[in-house]
Amino acid sequence: MGGCVSTSSRSTCSSGSNGETTLPPCMGFGFCRQKRTKRTYSERHVAQQHLPSIPNRVFMNGKSRTSCIFTQQGRKGINQDAMVVWEDFMEEDMTFCGVFDGHGPYGHLVARKVRDVLPVKLQSFLHSCNSKQNESGLTCFSGNARKTDAGDCEDDGTAEDKLNSIWREAFLKSYKAMDKELRSHPHLDCFCSGSTAVTIVKQGLNLFMGYIGDSRAVLGSKDSNDSMVATQLSVDMKPDLPREAERIKRCKGRVFALQDEPEVSRVWLPFDDAPGLAMARAFGDFCLKEYGVISIPEFSHRVLTERDQFVVLASDGVWDVLSNEEVVEIVASAPSRSSAARILVDSAAREWKLKYPTSKMDDCAVVCLFLDGKMDSESDYEEQGFSSATLQSNHSGNALESDDGQKAEPSLQRNFTVRSSEESDNYGKIPVESEGNGEPVAAEDQDWSGLEGVTRVNSLVQLPRFSEERPVL
Repeated sequence: MGGCVSTSSRSTCSSGSNGETTLPPCMGFGFCRQKRTKRTYSERHVAQQHLPSIPNRVFMNGKSRTSCIFTQQGRKGINQDAMVVWEDFMEEDMTFCGVFDGHGPYGHLVARKVRDVLPVKLQSFLHSCNSKQNESGLTCFSGNARKTDAGDCEDDGTAEDKLNSIWREAFLKSYKAMDKELRSHPHLDCFCSGSTAVTIVKQGLNLFMGYIGDSRAVLGSKDSNDSMVATQLSVDMKPDLPREAERIKRCKGRVFALQDEPEVSRVWLPFDDAPGLAMARAFGDFCLKEYGVISIPEFSHRVLTERDQFVVLASDGVWDVLSNEEVVEIVASAPSRSSAARILVDSAAREWKLKYPTSKMDDCAVVCLFLDGKMDSESDYEEQGFSSATLQSNHSGNALESDDGQKAEPSLQRNFTVRSSEESDNYGKIPVESEGNGEPVAAEDQDWSGLEGVTRVNSLVQLPRFSEERPVL
């Protein structure tokens, strides 16, 4: 988590709800010429206040038909991580997953707000894009069509380009609308609070992704020898990436690291040594939005293969102490799929104690999406010690008790930098899309630590975090 500290006066942030959205019967896959005769629940109007009652939507510790999720509070106050898996997102065989890591005094509220609102906004914009395609006489396109000859190959390439364009536009617009809502919210102060986001939508063999901040997505696949291989799908959006640093400096923001942690670059106001945000893109953090910090997501599209086994989304509390390869190995070797997310968080907690015994463990949140759509039986699930009651109890956000049995009081604290000793250089380069201006990004920007499993824990200096949730005045 990249917190921020500022002595400036606070300003309030985000407007009311997005209202109701009608979900389309088709979005970019197959043909839309025929209307579906049977409507699923997800095709009806979805209002934000009804989200907790929507079937196949999991946002607390537990499992779904194709995934398991787990979060554990660290030792720094209220859990500021949030997560969600939403199956049958717009139609059958479409799944939305997201992990959101909040920072700042109200980071937990920002992360939960983004968790609830961003998927609904994405639905709304996908429906709008699809409606425009239908009005223009075009059909929805599939990115998985077979290429039989040169002509078909060209047509399929054009179709895939249009498909990417639709989804990219939907991700860009939904992230922009989300940040706008946070800015104008009457009861949520986002001036020095914000959240990361790593979000994916899986439909068939297509995997669409948008992300900001330093929460990460990693793909676990089998190679030709049936050995597990980790492929990082996202780039940690840190201020020391050349593109990010150039933009921030062009907007009069400052990027530098302090002497006692030279590996951690941070974003500072032009006129004050605050807030020291350790990421270049985030929702909220409006004290820095005029100085180069943005909420424009990176977008990517990947066509999955039969060798791809699962996708892991996690907050930096996991990546600070475990490499991509270690995470993939832990998930792949879990005794049951239902327990994979919990076991991964437990492994991260042990690594925190072993590697950084004097540091306070960060919050951890994990989503494991299994790409073959299979999960354990309910009996196997219960054997792992999970029940619907115990699984959901850990997401309450109540502060952990300190070693003496007392609840920790909020305080300013200095956190240490976490760096892995060595990481492999054998990751494939990740295609990075434009920042919404249509300009491609140079491939050289990919050879950075964000692809090597190197991250940092939390911010250098942190505003007080509350031991219990309090209403924001």
